[in-house]
Amino acid sequence: MGMVGTVGLVLHPRRDSKEAIDTILRWAAGRGVTVMGLPEEVGRIDCSAVPVDVDTLIERADLLVSLGGDGTMLRTMRLIAGRKTPVLGVNLGRLGFLAEIDIAELPATLSAIDGHRYTIEPRMAVRTKLDGAEELIAFNDIALVRIPGDGMAAVSVMPGDDPFVRYAADAVIVATTTGSTAYSFAAGGPIVSPRVAALLVVPAAAHSSFNRALVLPADEEVTLELLPTSGRLAVEVDGAVLGHLCPGDRVTVAALPDAANVVRMGTTFYERARRKLRVDGSAEVD
Repeated sequence: MGMVGTVGLVLHPRRDSKEAIDTILRWAAGRGVTVMGLPEEVGRIDCSAVPVDVDTLIERADLLVSLGGDGTMLRTMRLIAGRKTPVLGVNLGRLGFLAEIDIAELPATLSAIDGHRYTIEPRMAVRTKLDGAEELIAFNDIALVRIPGDGMAAVSVMPGDDPFVRYAADAVIVATTTGSTAYSFAAGGPIVSPRVAALLVVPAAAHSSFNRALVLPADEEVTLELLPTSGRLAVEVDGAVLGHLCPGDRVTVAALPDAANVVRMGTTFYERARRKLRVDGSAEVD
């Protein structure tokens, strides 16, 4: 008896995923496996996947398959956050960090997962709340970002409520180690293996004399307070603006360990980082 009775699909909003879905449906049909998707997603494609709501999808799926790139993978992980359900990323397009395989490898990979022949990489998330709204969860980062024309981000960083450093910058990013290769990396932060449990606090384009990143333990919350000199800031959660903060406001970010389980079939973080970030070093060393 295989472990996969129900496969849940999460699709890229624009990329053509028909070939991948047909491949999954063919694999499933031969094994009596049910394939489900969200109505607004599978409805765009003529296919026999069962349309279900989000709650049913995350409740029933033994395996979630993300078809797209890293953005789709992040959204899939946010949907499933806190559950043990494995997430398989299938690349449609540019090479990513989170997606593991290409369409050609799908049938063999699904059979391997069905036969328990795969490894799981647990991924940490970060979470916060804004003014009584529901909890916001990110797998890359939560960033406080200046709004053009509104003044810079002037932010006091308080690990465990202890004022430690003040940044003046274009943004202050609180990233997971998964997010160390995303916005945090572009802002000059370090590359950190996703197996490390830590929060990275990184200023982007710092105007302050202190411009270094902080690495904080995952079991410690960090509070960010907007200083009186700060402009109004956008709160970006994995790149989407989900709120705004004004001088005097504070937001507390905490880690959510093992919030998602990513399926790995053998590629290492270092291989992916070398390919994606071209981490070969300069021409002088060759």
